[in-house]
Amino acid sequence: MKIAIPNWQGRISPVFDEATRLVLVETGQGREVRRENQTLTCFNPWGRAREILLLGAQVLICGAISRPMEMALHGAGITVIARTCGPVEEVLAAFMSGQVESEAYRMPGCGSRRGSRLRRRQGRGW
Repeated sequence: MKIAIPNWQGRISPVFDEATRLVLVETGQGREVRRENQTLTCFNPWGRAREILLLGAQVLICGAISRPMEMALHGAGITVIARTCGPVEEVLAAFMSGQVESEAYRMPGCGSRRGSRLRRRQGRGW
């Protein structure tokens, strides 16, 4: 599985729509296999979704994200775990252990992720 995490100074970028750097982590058998840094160049929702898809990412863990961007990613078959904050390494470890959606990594003021989960299910198959 490949996980994409927008990176800003070692932390998850606060707004995915404006992020330019991405950490792409490939995992296998419950551990990290490979890591690379990528530069994002497209800022429109469909172009960015295509960019992430071409990198082979199946999951995007990000901070704030616009609804059009999130829907474009869902339409490309990418699972989005939005409204997440914290150091990239810590969030990645939390994802690997199944704890990334805990309150410890929720962006302040974002409340529940319930809406994101509902959109994730509805967006599949677009």
